Amino acid sequence: MGATKKTKARKGELWAALQDACAKYEKALFVNTDNVTSKQISTMRKGLRAIDAVMICGKNTMMKAAINALMKEPQPEDEDYEERKDSFVVRPHLEKILLQLKGNTSIIFTAGELTDVQDILNGQVREAPARVGSIAPKDVVVPAGPTGLDPKETAFFQKLAISTKIMKAKIEIINDVRIIKEGEKVTPGQSALLDKLKIRPFEYKMTIKSVMMDGNMFDPAVLNISSEDVLGIFKTGVSNLTALSLGSGYVTPMSAPHLVMHAFRNLAAVAFATDFNFKEADALKAAAAAGPAVVASAEAKKDDKPAAEEKAEDSDSAMSGMGGMFGDEDEY
Repeated sequence: MGATKKTKARKGELWAALQDACAKYEKALFVNTDNVTSKQISTMRKGLRAIDAVMICGKNTMMKAAINALMKEPQPEDEDYEERKDSFVVRPHLEKILLQLKGNTSIIFTAGELTDVQDILNGQVREAPARVGSIAPKDVVVPAGPTGLDPKETAFFQKLAISTKIMKAKIEIINDVRIIKEGEKVTPGQSALLDKLKIRPFEYKMTIKSVMMDGNMFDPAVLNISSEDVLGIFKTGVSNLTALSLGSGYVTPMSAPHLVMHAFRNLAAVAFATDFNFKEADALKAAAAAGPAVVASAEAKKDDKPAAEEKAEDSDSAMSGMGGMFGDEDEY
């Protein structure tokens, strides 16, 4: 009887905690708790409390019932009508939470940055052996080299088609070999071999299945997007819009500065080639006049020219002295 009362009390606490969190937060992480130990969860809870985050772990049926009760509009015949009638609010994001409650799923609600929660989860990782029948979360590669096993254990390697040799009365693997592929079930032979080699190839931690932010659902990959990534995407978009505007002739705020600079360069070129002047062009002319002389370097380059180029220049000079016999280039 005492155990039953304790279970009901615990269920009531969890029910209230979930409803309070759903009403308070609109940001949450939906996580998979498969193979996560109670010690890992306890350590993570402490870290989450420090950043104003709440982890709710419970059966899906119970959590769905608590959320559905929170979504139901109070009716006069309800026992808690007086208690809920003034505080009831329609919360559309609760429907999205219900859709995520599949499998071994827990919810972490937070008012802070989701990446801070992710850091706490990534800080609790434990090594795990390849258990028979478990699904491999990644490829497993056995490296080449000595194994420390006696030659009588060669049968394990032969069953898995692993090439070996005997060196100093010990088995040595000749080449690196992948014995388990990601997504495959671990066989008894694979598990036994890895156990003999004392290889614990897998890591178990609380993985993020989906993210809810401001009532919208996102893939967990969004947590890895940095401000530099966002800025880079924005710059690329602006560059594409500017190029499109300049190419089509349709002026936009992005292309206007480029058009103004292009027009100014044309005006400056006219001012340098003619007597036409304006304030900005006068400043450019003054800066050019005050620049370092380049006559000496030009003379040095002329002296370095090969004889063939000098002959070509002499030929050009002779042609220029024929009074424009073949017409000036500017006429074309």
